[in-house]
Amino acid sequence: MHKERKKVVENPTEKKELHPRNKHRNGYDFEALVHTLPELKNFVFTNKYQTQTIDFSDPLAVKALNKSLLKHFYQLNFWDIPSQYLCPPIPGRADYIHYLADLHSENNGGKIPQGNNVKVLDIGTGANLIYPILGLREHGWQFVATDVDSQALRSAEKIITENSLKENIQLRLQKSPQDIFKHILLPDDRFDLTMCNPPFHGSQEEAQAGTERKWKNLGKKTSALNFGGRQNELWYEGGERAFVYKMILQSADFPLQSKWYTTLISKSANLPAVYGALEKVKARSVKTIEMSQGNKISRIVAWSFI
Repeated sequence: MHKERKKVVENPTEKKELHPRNKHRNGYDFEALVHTLPELKNFVFTNKYQTQTIDFSDPLAVKALNKSLLKHFYQLNFWDIPSQYLCPPIPGRADYIHYLADLHSENNGGKIPQGNNVKVLDIGTGANLIYPILGLREHGWQFVATDVDSQALRSAEKIITENSLKENIQLRLQKSPQDIFKHILLPDDRFDLTMCNPPFHGSQEEAQAGTERKWKNLGKKTSALNFGGRQNELWYEGGERAFVYKMILQSADFPLQSKWYTTLISKSANLPAVYGALEKVKARSVKTIEMSQGNKISRIVAWSFI
């Protein structure tokens, strides 16, 4: 029997920093989300401000929240990831998709192109496959999703199979961990957009120290990563700057195979090096798009050789 989906009502705690089209600007309506996914009820409680919430330091609670959001807003009947893999905060991930849609609309009279004629390459899709899911459900775009981790891609393949998404999402394994576009872009590939959420830290120790600082600031005595994440998801030798620098250099080897190359940049201190690399490869157009989620400020850097 089909279960009626309960409408999410407006939440007075509107997250105005999110993109205007972001479905999650009104916060989490836990009553409606529990109606969609009853197992979420085990993790919902009322805090001292008399607001319903979950313990965001509990990875099982975060995963249940994601399942409910993906089912309620994006019609995903199955979503799961292996333990220790990155469990992404969906509102922020949705923002990247919406800002890419705005970018792509600039050459289309301000109208966002819809449908599977729009081809997107997702670098480092992870076990969660979140960007292809959001891009497909929001705009009907077609994706090629890559990763260096074969186990992550097996998880992504199960999500694709269980939700009948094979016509619109293709997976490719990057067999050379030191490369980004090489060995992935095929001669006949033509993309409208590429996207990437690069590893943030330069080492495991740096990642762990950052996590501990975050929980200390929140008054929590834990070193757990609430959103999880394995080595290739969280750190890369040289950190975000080194990863993006290599991405930019390799993009220049394929100047006509994507209209726009894009990446998230979390650390503003990395921007001068990023702009320097883009000058080095003679990118013809460069744009920086600021995003904000709560107290965190990040940005998308986009470049084109066309």
